[in-house]
Amino acid sequence: MAVSEIALNLREIAEQSSAWPFEEARKIVARLKKRPKDEIIFATGYGPSGLPHIGTFGEVARTTMVRHAFRVLTDDKVKTRLIAFSDDMDGLRKVPDNIPNKDMVAEHLGKSLTKVPDPFGNRLRFAEREKTA
Repeated sequence: MAVSEIALNLREIAEQSSAWPFEEARKIVARLKKRPKDEIIFATGYGPSGLPHIGTFGEVARTTMVRHAFRVLTDDKVKTRLIAFSDDMDGLRKVPDNIPNKDMVAEHLGKSLTKVPDPFGNRLRFAEREKTA
């Protein structure tokens, strides 16, 4: 079987699939038929408080699955881009279970991670990349 035949079979299966990524991708394809675009941007974000966990992965994974389904349904003829962002300005709602110095962090609930001291002691703030002088 040639690669083009495999791709055609995959698209035909995708068009009939009831899996939610394909259902969501079909909605995007339908909107695209009404208002064509040269590029479709898939965006996802998450609050970075605490260490990465399965929920953090899930945010990006779900968007990636819909993007993949869209690419299959359109034979990858429409340019796509995935943008993932981390919302470090979001207020800290609770103290994550997977960090040290929980009592110190608890004093800063409601503040953005740009204002919460780094519980690991490596940076000035939880949201910073490196210590500043």
